[in-house]
Amino acid sequence: MAKLEINSNFQISRRKFLTGASVGASGIMLSGCDAFDSHLSIGSGLRSFLENANGLTYRAQRFLAGRDRLAPEFSEADIRQPQRPNGVTSPDDDDYKALLANNFADWRLEVSGLVEKPLSLSHEQLTNMPSRTQITRHDCVEGWSCIAKWTGTPLSLILDQAVVKPQARYVMFHCLDTIDRSLSGDIKYYGTIDLIDARHPQTILAYGLNGKPLPVENGAPLRVRVERQLGYKMPKYLSKIELVDGFADVGGGRGGYWEDNGYDWYGGI
Repeated sequence: MAKLEINSNFQISRRKFLTGASVGASGIMLSGCDAFDSHLSIGSGLRSFLENANGLTYRAQRFLAGRDRLAPEFSEADIRQPQRPNGVTSPDDDDYKALLANNFADWRLEVSGLVEKPLSLSHEQLTNMPSRTQITRHDCVEGWSCIAKWTGTPLSLILDQAVVKPQARYVMFHCLDTIDRSLSGDIKYYGTIDLIDARHPQTILAYGLNGKPLPVENGAPLRVRVERQLGYKMPKYLSKIELVDGFADVGGGRGGYWEDNGYDWYGGI
């Protein structure tokens, strides 16, 4: 049997294959096509089919790439523009504005849920922990990308300090920004990743961007960087990390704000 060689050409074709698999299926939901609106309600046959396709994409990526594959990293010369903001860029929440007015001196990162040692960390405590700096490409589901240098605390260090319980399967991120206001109440942004991506060496809690403190429009005081996934999987304005064994009872039960609105849960690239 011929030996399978993994090279740059394979990686390019792999990206095209996986992008085609996810965009060809879940992309129907992202396009907002009116012809499918009536068929995409939760529990509908078409939506179930697309969600199963997303699950297949997730398993295919893990099989082809492995759990430890690194996202490409770049040089300083590749940074040709400021990091483009996405989503909410100036939270209008009173709690956030009060923290911002005091330069986040009173802000804390809470770590709770299925952990042996819950944490409450200040911004100073985080910046004094061992850090990682990486120059990576941010890929947005809208189709644009941007290369930037990120500095932050590896999430794995936080998890080790909190001592994750064996039954935990996911890391849930809770944020300070309201993403949706409705009659039923304000919905603050949240998202989830599994423990494999949470412990990946390039998954960091970023407080620095291009050699400077993280700006408000990019998620100050702290945002998540999960370099093998799309931008909506990297929550900004982080306030709490919760270790959970599932997320069926949170929001729409699909693991994140945009996932509740039809996006792929894994969002891998």
